[in-house]
Amino acid sequence: MRRAVSSLHRPGPCLLVVLVLALGLVPGWARAGTGVFVNGFELDAVTVERLETVYSSEVLPARYWYDRRSGLWGLVGGPGIGQLAAGLALGGPLAYDASGGMTRVVVNNRALHPRELDWLRGRYGEVRPGRYWLDASGVAGFEGGPAQFDLRAGAGGYNRNTPGGALMNDGRCAGYLHPDGPSVMVGDC
Repeated sequence: MRRAVSSLHRPGPCLLVVLVLALGLVPGWARAGTGVFVNGFELDAVTVERLETVYSSEVLPARYWYDRRSGLWGLVGGPGIGQLAAGLALGGPLAYDASGGMTRVVVNNRALHPRELDWLRGRYGEVRPGRYWLDASGVAGFEGGPAQFDLRAGAGGYNRNTPGGALMNDGRCAGYLHPDGPSVMVGDC
């Protein structure tokens, strides 16, 4: 009988959990999730806080996609809406259908959203279906190939020699000119 009475006066594990929660002593890792998902994985509170500090902006709970190679990001199912630093360890791999998978123009394994494709067409004219790579500086090419396009070139255009050939863009026509092999031109050339 004595044993039963003393156990009634000792706080049990449930009471301790209630006290810890009531006093706000729960460590960050044990609190409810952030609601911020990147490439299918929820970010922890520390990562969200670091992003908010570095970019001086609140990260709202939502489902995002992030392209590690280019730094582009957007809401799942939508077009790119911004650029972070490339190479951040955020979430899992970028999914083919992160932007809805509705086009046959694939950049860094993500099928572009129709609005992104419209932007490219408005700037360069025809955009051929295919698989492309894009880096954080806006330079792009066909998967496995050399740089062929510079998406950040202004309407004034540019001509630049590279180790593998020449890049050019006059605001309407862009191309890669290879001295000993195939050349690629896109837009109104």
